Amino acid sequence: QVHLVESGGGSIQPGGSLRLSCEIGGVPYRRACVGWFRQASGKEREWIVGGVYSDVDSPYYADAMKGRFTMSQDPAKNSVFLQMSSLKPEDTSTYYCAASRTLARCSTPESYEYWGPGTQVTVSS
Repeated sequence: QVHLVESGGGSIQPGGSLRLSCEIGGVPYRRACVGWFRQASGKEREWIVGGVYSDVDSPYYADAMKGRFTMSQDPAKNSVFLQMSSLKPEDTSTYYCAASRTLARCSTPESYEYWGPGTQVTVSS
């Protein structure tokens, strides 16, 4: 059974950095995808990044998210991370860790079918 739990959210000032963590269970190494999404209040969910659950494969980033967001993984510790930098007020959202069993579609947001409960990030001065 897939198990995803995010942590590391909070309040931060513009320009700051934050690292989110996702504890993962039930996702087979290099046989599934993991990724991050976000959803701001009243807006549609946005895909940030996705890739093979692996410590050797490079992830795919949404064009609008390249540069300030970096996903890293430590499957040995059942963890995936999202490093965020130069945060802006418009980055305020609930951030979700997600997984997909469709290995060939890690860069396809619609393929993600398992979700964590989310962690809130608020960027404000």
